Amino acid sequence: MDSFDFYSEKPELVEKTQKGGMSMTFFSMVLFVLVFFLFTDQINFIIYLVVVLLFHELGHFIAMKVFGYRGVRMMFVPLMGAFVQGTKLNYSQKESFIVTAAGPFPGVLVGGLLVFFGADFHFSWMVSVGLLFLLLNLINLLPVDPLDGGQMFKLFFRKKNELFLMIFAFISSLTIIGVGWYISSYILVIFGFFMGFRVRAMQKRYEIHKELNECDVDYATTYNLLSNKSFHQIKRIVIEYTPALEKYIDQVPEEELNPVLASQVNNVLVTPLENDSSLLFKFLILLFWVTSFLVPFLLFWYVDIQWYIDAL
Repeated sequence: MDSFDFYSEKPELVEKTQKGGMSMTFFSMVLFVLVFFLFTDQINFIIYLVVVLLFHELGHFIAMKVFGYRGVRMMFVPLMGAFVQGTKLNYSQKESFIVTAAGPFPGVLVGGLLVFFGADFHFSWMVSVGLLFLLLNLINLLPVDPLDGGQMFKLFFRKKNELFLMIFAFISSLTIIGVGWYISSYILVIFGFFMGFRVRAMQKRYEIHKELNECDVDYATTYNLLSNKSFHQIKRIVIEYTPALEKYIDQVPEEELNPVLASQVNNVLVTPLENDSSLLFKFLILLFWVTSFLVPFLLFWYVDIQWYIDAL
């Protein structure tokens, strides 16, 4: 019985608290702008870029806040973009779809409207911002991990095939390296290699999960709900797959070791995901996804921006 067993009490999981959310966001945004000044003096482009990224990430940020995510914060990464992160004890597939789509879908819509009205009134700045909205958000919708398109793609297959998701991440890392090499962007190449390290971590996690399945240990749970017996079973297997941790155990006192073991075990757990998306909802997400890529073709078919092209 897990409610009364002979295993020692699992250590308390110390959760990291995010401090200085707004100040860190502002600092990262300033750093983002300053780094761009090293490569270009076109201040209009930098302002447009920050506006587009801020609008995109605010979509994720607001959706996370609405659905009760904890520790939500936005960060800008120089020469790369921006991201929003947050956590939740229990995830919903439907909410996750909305959180992921809340960045690129509104961005594509706003971009299309800006190009349409900018072309109609011959506002070149409006067309420029609209095209940047479309470009960045459509790139973000590509089914490549870790872009939003890759996250949505994984949501369609979540909990169905962990091996498939690992292969998908590996292909994504190769794609990023290839694109970076083709366009001579060494930042993308380096990022692709970092993605490769992440794939190696996913492989290790996959192997641990395989062994846990053979031992009939439920790892699709939260740390708080994890029984003492399951904790010790997972801890034993994690130590087997982490030689450095085994050496570390013999070198530190128990009060320092326990938080590390709790964190390592928690990293193996799969946060529960409620599969509450209906077929209709998934179809609508897929429809909006595909339609987003048709927006530029529809605009160039119906909207006259030749004057804008000639002015470049």
